[in-house]
Amino acid sequence: MTPTLQVKIMSPNEVLWIGEAVSVSSENSTGSFDILPGHAHFVTLANQGSSVVVRTKEKEAKEFSYTTTIISVMDGIVSIYVDI
Repeated sequence: MTPTLQVKIMSPNEVLWIGEAVSVSSENSTGSFDILPGHAHFVTLANQGSSVVVRTKEKEAKEFSYTTTIISVMDGIVSIYVDI
């Protein structure tokens, strides 16, 4: 069984997407990064306007782009807060 992450993308008003993923990728002030199963606890502000790519276990790449994005990883759960 392939290890996965639980991903939830939320705006102040609603949950925009929720599901399992094998990776999450984006870009912050230090460059591009990937979040994989087993990732250490992590909080970052993605670069303004950069996309977040969620790769599902079905090998589908879902791309999301928002003005403001905060990404948090804790115990295999990736919480993505957008348009805050």
